[in-house]
Amino acid sequence: MLKWMLLFVPVAIALEWFAPGQHLLVFLAAALAILPLAGWLGRATEQLAERSGEGVGGLLNATFGNATELIIAISALRAGLHDVVMASIVGSIVGNILLVMGAAMLAGGLRYSEQHYNASAARSEATLLTLATIALILPAAYNAVVASRAPGGLQSLSLYISLVLLVVYGLFLFYSLVTHKTLFAGDPNRVQEGQGEASWSTGRALLVLAVATVLIAWISEIMVGAIEPSAHQLGLSNLFVGVFVVAILGNAAEHASAISAAMKNRMDLSLSIAIGSSVQVALFVAPVLVLVSYLVGTEPMDLAFSAGLVLSVLLAVLITGQVAGDGRSDWLKGVQLLAVYLILGLAFFLTPDVLPS
Repeated sequence: MLKWMLLFVPVAIALEWFAPGQHLLVFLAAALAILPLAGWLGRATEQLAERSGEGVGGLLNATFGNATELIIAISALRAGLHDVVMASIVGSIVGNILLVMGAAMLAGGLRYSEQHYNASAARSEATLLTLATIALILPAAYNAVVASRAPGGLQSLSLYISLVLLVVYGLFLFYSLVTHKTLFAGDPNRVQEGQGEASWSTGRALLVLAVATVLIAWISEIMVGAIEPSAHQLGLSNLFVGVFVVAILGNAAEHASAISAAMKNRMDLSLSIAIGSSVQVALFVAPVLVLVSYLVGTEPMDLAFSAGLVLSVLLAVLITGQVAGDGRSDWLKGVQLLAVYLILGLAFFLTPDVLPS
C-alpha cells in the first residue's frame, strides 16, 4: 500500500508546478504524499530500533517521526502562519497521547486480553507532560493579565521558558538513556511476535531515513502553501486544520510504529513512541520553534497559546496520567482515549477561526 501511495509524491510536485491555483488538489495530493513517506521513515527508525532496545528505539521513532512535524512547522513559520504552528504543536501533543496511544492500546487489546509495560517509565513521562502543560498555562495567563502593562514581557518569558524546557528535555534524555535506562529498556523475556520479519541493514535504514526526510521537507513546503486557501474552500478553520489535519499527517510515522509494536506485544516500545513523542514535542519541538522563529518568518513566536488549546492539552494529560499509570492496558482503555480525542475533534470542528485568548 505504501509503495502505491508514493505515486502522490510526483503528483503533488507536478500540481504545484503546473496547477498552483488548484489549492485543494495540491493540498490533498501533498497530504497523501506525506503519509507513505512518514510510513517509510517510521519503518526505517523501527529497523534501527531493533538494534538499540525499547527505550532508545522509542526515542528514535519519536525523534524521526517528529521530524515531519518540525519540518511542517518551520515551513508554516516561514509563511507567517503562527496560528497553524501553535495548533499543530497542540495537535501533535494531544494526538500522540490520545489518538496514537489509544489506537495502539485498542489494536493490542484486540489481540491480547491484557498487556503490560513499565509503569514507572510511563509515570515519569506523564509527569513531564504535566510540566509542559504548566509551561503553556503560565504564558497564556501572563498574556491575559500582565502583557498589556509590560511590552515585550511575553516574548521574553516565552524565550526563557523555552530554554528551561530544552534543559529539562536534555536532562530527561540523560535520565532515560544513562542513569535510569533500565526503566525504559522493556522486558527482554516478554513474548513478542513478528521477530521473523526480514531486517534491513543499518546502511539501508539510514539511506531510507535520509531520502524520506528530504522528500518530506519538500512536500511539506508545498502543503503549507495550500493550507489556508484549502481550509477556506472546505469551510474549515485554520485551528481545526492545524490541530487535527496537520498534526495527524505529521504523526503518521508514530501511528504506524506504535500500533505495529502494540500488535507484537511490545507495549514498552509502543508507549515510549506515543508518550515519548508528546514529551519531545512539548519539551523540544515547541521551544526550538520559538528559537527558530527569531531567524525565519515575519516575527518571533511566543508560547501564549489560546485558552482552548491549553485546556485541550490539560485534559489530554490528565486522562493520560490516569490510563497509563498502572502498567497495564487493554482495548477499553484505548477506546476511552480515542473517545476523548473524538470529543475534542468535534469541539474544534464547530469552533470558528478566532478563539478568545
